[in-house]
Amino acid sequence: MTKKIKKILIANRGEIAVRIMRTCRDLGIKTVAVFSEADRVALHVQMADEAYCIGPEASSESYLVASKIIEVAKKSGACAIHPGYGFLSEKAHFSKACAENGIIFLGPKPKSIEQMGDKIEARIAAAKAKVPMVPGTQEPLKDVDEAKSLAKRMGYPILLKATAGGGGKGMRVVEKEGDIASAFERASSEALKAFGDGQLYIEKYLKKARHIEIQVACDMHGNSIHLFERECSLQRRHQKVIEEAPSPFLNQATRDKMTEAALRLCKDVNYSGVGTIEFLVDEEQNFYFLEMNTRLQVEHPVTEMITGVDLVELQIRIGEGEKLPIKQSDLKINGAAVECRLYAEDPENNFMPSPGTIHWMTIPEGPGVRHDTAVYPGAAIPIYYDPMIAKLITWGSNRNQAIVRMQRAMQEYEIGGFKNNIGFLRTILFHPEFHRGNIYTRFIEDHPELMKVEKSLEGLPPEVLVGIAAFMREENKNQTSGVQTKSEAVVSPWKLIGLTGSLRK
Repeated sequence: MTKKIKKILIANRGEIAVRIMRTCRDLGIKTVAVFSEADRVALHVQMADEAYCIGPEASSESYLVASKIIEVAKKSGACAIHPGYGFLSEKAHFSKACAENGIIFLGPKPKSIEQMGDKIEARIAAAKAKVPMVPGTQEPLKDVDEAKSLAKRMGYPILLKATAGGGGKGMRVVEKEGDIASAFERASSEALKAFGDGQLYIEKYLKKARHIEIQVACDMHGNSIHLFERECSLQRRHQKVIEEAPSPFLNQATRDKMTEAALRLCKDVNYSGVGTIEFLVDEEQNFYFLEMNTRLQVEHPVTEMITGVDLVELQIRIGEGEKLPIKQSDLKINGAAVECRLYAEDPENNFMPSPGTIHWMTIPEGPGVRHDTAVYPGAAIPIYYDPMIAKLITWGSNRNQAIVRMQRAMQEYEIGGFKNNIGFLRTILFHPEFHRGNIYTRFIEDHPELMKVEKSLEGLPPEVLVGIAAFMREENKNQTSGVQTKSEAVVSPWKLIGLTGSLRK
């Protein structure tokens, strides 16, 4: 029996809250926003049909307080809650509280969150489903001595990981025995602070592995589909930087095996909802289960771009109790998509967060460009939350065209008032190895030249900047199409002006 959802509370903030609201509007569903004191004039608050303050700036007193969000849902008459990603999205107690209060949680059941959210339990489930796994422990480590013993048996390098972790928190690569004690202490401390649980486990570290994930969707009637894969190998400190779909590396035989394994695991754990099975893939295309994310992923737009499927709409339909509206045979890979994550951070200062106020923005447009954000000129970037300010996505009929469009879009992108990573992203986009698809999880660490981001010319007089821009526009007239290497690329006036400069025409 399906129950039509007429009003949804979005238990999140920023670009993901705005992105969810847009689908709700398409479907004629009313939206309810929640916000902290820091987000009173945030875009997601302005876009919602109703908005309620749930506490002070700190997320521990606002966005992470399940009881406050449930109270607002009941007060506003919202019959469903979408958790987005982060915050309460993978908290079983929140999913359970929704069910106890007669509210639809647009995500999996509490049992699935508990089982697949715990890295040890997820590995046990994957082993039972006969999904290949990286050598590692099935139980939390007791202490440093046990970690040393296991690492010696596996051989270095190894990876220490938080059992309750995600997003790169509580993870340390250890190259030799002398470093394991300090790495253990730092990883455990970081995990305790981030997740309230300092337990760790150990895995063999694959040096040139790729991070490739399979998008899945399962209804409550036993039907399941995959929406192909995403390549998420470009990472810094285990945080994804640029993602794409499909992977430029996988052959069809490996893709078939990976998607089959992902759906087998979903069936084994009786999963319902949208989720992602993450794998490490070595240079010979052997793949190993990494973890499962029981929520919408940050990088979900690249999957939407190559399949034409709105994953948020799919979550809502599943939550209403409908059968999946599409079959596996309906899905085909259409072209390629690339996503860049834009952060308010300073690449020249160890990527430290750079909060501030947005003075101006020039947003790229044109064929194949999608821009997911919740910021606008005059908006403040608070210090209390993740510093991601936008996601820029481009689509092309093939990978080459998607990259060319991203290069063009990133050269057009202008944002001022604070440090950001636009120059860093441009440097990656013009790297020849990125064009060839020769990427892996340690690619950025192994290529220090990527850190030589362009310098700002903000201090130059306006007439000098105008002259430079005019010269570059003249030079660009003869620019040819196609993917260029950094050395071949024609420098744009925006690139000359740098991270914080502005050129007014």
